[in-house]
Amino acid sequence: DHAVRIGRELDGQIVRPKRQLAMVFDLNKCLGCQTCVVSCKTQWTREEGMEGQWWNVVNTMPGQGTPKGWETMGGGFAPDGQARPSCLPDREAYGDAWQFNQEEVLFGGQGKESYLQPKNFKGEKPTWGPNWDEDEGAGQYPNSHFFYLPRLCNHCTHPACLEACPRGAIYKREKDGIVLIDDQKCKGYRFCMEACPYKRIYYNHVAEVSQKCTFCFPRVEKGVAPACARQCPGRLRFVGYLDDEQGPIHKLVHQWKVALPLHAEFGTQPNVYYVPPLSPPKVSPAGKPDLSEPRIPREYLHSLFGPRVDEALAVIEAEKAKKARGEASELMDILIVYRWPQDIFPDFTQDPATL
Repeated sequence: DHAVRIGRELDGQIVRPKRQLAMVFDLNKCLGCQTCVVSCKTQWTREEGMEGQWWNVVNTMPGQGTPKGWETMGGGFAPDGQARPSCLPDREAYGDAWQFNQEEVLFGGQGKESYLQPKNFKGEKPTWGPNWDEDEGAGQYPNSHFFYLPRLCNHCTHPACLEACPRGAIYKREKDGIVLIDDQKCKGYRFCMEACPYKRIYYNHVAEVSQKCTFCFPRVEKGVAPACARQCPGRLRFVGYLDDEQGPIHKLVHQWKVALPLHAEFGTQPNVYYVPPLSPPKVSPAGKPDLSEPRIPREYLHSLFGPRVDEALAVIEAEKAKKARGEASELMDILIVYRWPQDIFPDFTQDPATL
């Protein structure tokens, strides 16, 4: 059955799951605290060979991200459905786990003469890391700007990684649309890493297999939200099914249409969506705000989320103004998240500590 599904994918017929799990990130609430990153790291990537893997990352935008320059590496599908040319990011682009001279400094009696110095897998001084350009952003004072962009596997409706795998090791679950890699079938060819336009797949150099975010499917199956979502202190990660018309995912994506995919032009139909960031106005040299121009260039947001950014931000601003006037706004009530966790992932409210 799996082989037949793979064959249908390769014939260009996208296999639709019975339901599709999705996430929505409200970028106006992301603190850049990296709690989601650490919660994922401690739960899923603690084994040998996974030291440099960060299935969930929070990058500063504008920025190079991780792997470095991933937005220009290619992958995914062209408008005609053909695979786009791509390249395979190397360990240096991802920013491999660093080693430190801890023995020398802490236990070798060199604490006053030396200091901790990182080295990469080559034994050299690192030139890049997962958040190397954190908080740098772009623009010139007093109009410098940046925002945080959480990223993980998009569990795409048309996953390029699945089509690229010659082993049939990647599959999309019919019951919830989660995309997984079968370690027993994977031979580490890394065609999936090359094909993924978001470059959210890692290679385990010890186990010699490709590995990535699993949408915390063992938790999901027990009614527990993914670790990154449940641990988020900003309450910005919504989790649910796209077809649940009463749930926050459907309302944000399809009803209010304020949640947009990242780089939809990559052609994989990602199931992770973003509420684009609002922006303070630019400031003149005299220190006065120029309300006619946002500090985050609208053209840059277009490059990430497409032309619908203008419409989405206009809706958010209008509903925000209604709330400020004391009027009712369903959209603002959804985004504020008064009740946790039932308002943000209603199908996954189970406390893992009780299991």
